Amino acid sequence: MGQSLAKQSGPEIPLPPPYHGIHVAPVQMGHQKINWLKPAARSDRVRVRRHTCECKATIYELCHSGGLVFIRRTIRGPERLDVHETERLISVRMEVLWNRLLLGEAR
Repeated sequence: MGQSLAKQSGPEIPLPPPYHGIHVAPVQMGHQKINWLKPAARSDRVRVRRHTCECKATIYELCHSGGLVFIRRTIRGPERLDVHETERLISVRMEVLWNRLLLGEAR
């Protein structure tokens, strides 16, 4: 029988560097003010579809849950995490807000 490819020796394939992530653009003058709310445990499962880079103190996540979409903001401080969420909307409307957030047009 032939050898499997996994057992064959040969040149090692280098791994790509870790994914650094998307950075949020600086806030623009006249930006939309997002209404940040305390997190609501409205569903037992939340799927994070997109997120910003974790190298910054503030991380944003685009979350899907129960057929609706919301943005979660986590601010990492020296002693605690401060988590807030937007209202939950249909995906078409929240995608617009997510893009505005990334472009610095909403905060």
